[in-house]
Amino acid sequence: MEFNSILVATDFSECSGVAFSAAQTLAQRFDARLILLHVINQNFLDKLSSHLGKTKEEVSKDLRHKAEKEMAAFMKQWKSGETEVDTIIATGTPFQEVAILARDLAVDLVVMGGFGRRGRSEIEEVFFGSTAEKVVRLLPCPVLCIPK
Repeated sequence: MEFNSILVATDFSECSGVAFSAAQTLAQRFDARLILLHVINQNFLDKLSSHLGKTKEEVSKDLRHKAEKEMAAFMKQWKSGETEVDTIIATGTPFQEVAILARDLAVDLVVMGGFGRRGRSEIEEVFFGSTAEKVVRLLPCPVLCIPK
């Protein structure tokens, strides 16, 4: 199996950092392009907008700015070696955005941390599944899930 491009989905957690480290090792070994993706959850954006009484555009701009700062801090903490990393910040439903970008970018591998229950109840997890599980079901390429 050969990997020319690897997409890593991150929520900036420690588990995502461990997944990113594993992806860097693979990218170095295969001389692959490495893409780091963070998805701003559209549902969270909508709820926050109505809660704060701001427009969706204002909240989206604020969340994107925050995500850019978090992405820079994440890269500073977890990036190692000389592998170049492209970063993308998208907005939407996380599992859908990961799947869409993986297909659009024709990546050979998706790497994810144990996204399981961040911000979700056990009931939601049982009935709806994790982001990683949904991505595995949607993509034809391999998905490497790094547990917590």
